[in-house]
Amino acid sequence: MNAIEIEGLWTGYGKQIIHAGIDLAVRHGEVFTLVGGSGAGKTTLLRHMLGLEIPLRGTVRVFGQAPSQGNFDAWRALRRRWGVLFQGGALYSALDVFDNIALPLRELGTVDEDLVRELVYRKLDQTGLTHEDADKKPAQLSGGMVKRVALARALILEPELLYLDEPTAGLDPARSKSFVSLIDELHTALSLTVVMVTHDLETLVELSDRVGVLVSGHLVAVGSLEEIQHLEDPCVHSFFLGVTGRHALAAHRATTDATTN
Repeated sequence: MNAIEIEGLWTGYGKQIIHAGIDLAVRHGEVFTLVGGSGAGKTTLLRHMLGLEIPLRGTVRVFGQAPSQGNFDAWRALRRRWGVLFQGGALYSALDVFDNIALPLRELGTVDEDLVRELVYRKLDQTGLTHEDADKKPAQLSGGMVKRVALARALILEPELLYLDEPTAGLDPARSKSFVSLIDELHTALSLTVVMVTHDLETLVELSDRVGVLVSGHLVAVGSLEEIQHLEDPCVHSFFLGVTGRHALAAHRATTDATTN
C-alpha cells in the first residue's frame, strides 16, 4: 500500500477550478516533490493531504484513511503519524525553543514532563541544535535555526510522514545546503516518507526521488528527475531546462558521478 493515494481529485472555489482530476500515489519511504507555478494548486493539494480541504469529487487517502472524513478522534490519531514544516517555521513568538518543540507532546496530555524533556533534547540533538538553544526565543534565532526548531517540532511525535512547504525559503545558499543535508540524513535515519513543495531547483534535485509537475490544475508529469526532464512538455522544459535548472541538474550529476566513481 502507498503512503498517500489520490484518485480523481477535483477542487474548486465558486467557479474557479483548482484541480481537475488529479491522480497520484506517493510511495512509502520516498521523497516526492510537487512543483509548479504560482496558482498551480500545490499548497491546496498539500492541504487535502492534511485533511484541511474537502474535495468536490474524488478521494484522498493517507495511510489508507481519508483525512477530511470521519470523526475528530480518527483524524487526531492519523495526525500523529505525520509532521509538518511550514514555510516560515510558524514558531510561537511568546514561547521559547523548548516549549515550541514540546507543544505537540503536551497537546497529547499523556506524556509526563520528564519524558517531554528527554524527547525535546533528543530532537535538538538530531536537528543540529544545542541544549543551550532551548531557552532562546524565536526572535533570537537566525533563519536557519528557526527552520531547525520547526523541523524538530515536526518530528517530535516520531512521524512516519513529513510534509515540507518550501523548506529552504529565505535561507542563504550555505544555510540552505546545510539544511538540505540535514533533511536528507533524517529521511534515511528515520525511514521517513517525505512530501515536499519547493521552487528551489537545487533543493529539488538534491532530495527528490520523484517529482510531480502541476500546471493549471492538472498533474502533467510524474517521474524521476531523469524521466521528467526528457518529457516533451513546454511547462516541464521551462522549469527544468532553463539556465537555473540546467545548472542544478549538472551540479547534481557531477556530485553523483564523483560519488559512484
